[in-house]
Amino acid sequence: MTNTIGYRHHRPKEENIIYGIRPVMEAVDADKEIEKIFIARGTRGELMQELKKKLQHKNIIWQEVPVDKLNRLTRQNHQDVICFISSIIYQSIEDIVPHVFERGEVPLILLLDRITDVRNFGAIARTAECAGVHAIVIPDRGAAQINADAVKTSAGALNIIPVCKEHNLTDTVRFLKQSGLQIIAATEKSSEYYFKADYSSPTAIIMGSEEDGISSQLMKEADAVVCLPMRGTIASLNVSVACGVMLFEVLRQRGKKQN
Repeated sequence: MTNTIGYRHHRPKEENIIYGIRPVMEAVDADKEIEKIFIARGTRGELMQELKKKLQHKNIIWQEVPVDKLNRLTRQNHQDVICFISSIIYQSIEDIVPHVFERGEVPLILLLDRITDVRNFGAIARTAECAGVHAIVIPDRGAAQINADAVKTSAGALNIIPVCKEHNLTDTVRFLKQSGLQIIAATEKSSEYYFKADYSSPTAIIMGSEEDGISSQLMKEADAVVCLPMRGTIASLNVSVACGVMLFEVLRQRGKKQN
């Protein structure tokens, strides 16, 4: 259970969080879109055990953290638990891909492997919506929280483009391959330039985390691994910029095919 966002400098907006054991249980029972749950380490009590059983029953992951972390997140009486509510409703990639084919469109899916910066994620979503991406796929752990800041940075794109939160990105990639999509991984570790790949067929593009890129397991699943040419002394681009370059190359190639 990985802590993906630091809150040392920024207190979250109150509308994005629920605190207190019973209110969190009510959110779980109401099937709210839950981003993550923090529970104070070492907490005991029957009510807390009941909450944990509910979370286990619904396969909702929680993270045990020092109580000081909860105190930094809210000044309210949190009762050792804070729940973050998503600003969007997640969808299923297994539902989206068949519908794209049924509409006669060529699927373009974007997989984000552990992109943790909220503003990077929002910027990527804005670019993806402009480029006609059919869905963004993220892991259920180790991804940026989709909160009001993410939606704002996306210029509202996150209210339009489907976002799919999947338990295992490797399984998702295998599903996409079985559905007829080619998998293109973008990393500076490749020697093949991105514009040499053919994106005219159904395609899923993987972009890696800001810190360590695409996981080795996902890289093994890729049909092609490409990079962006670099001429400066800095070895890599911001992931949202690199993502834009990749997506608009797809748009350029597909536009030429249609003309």
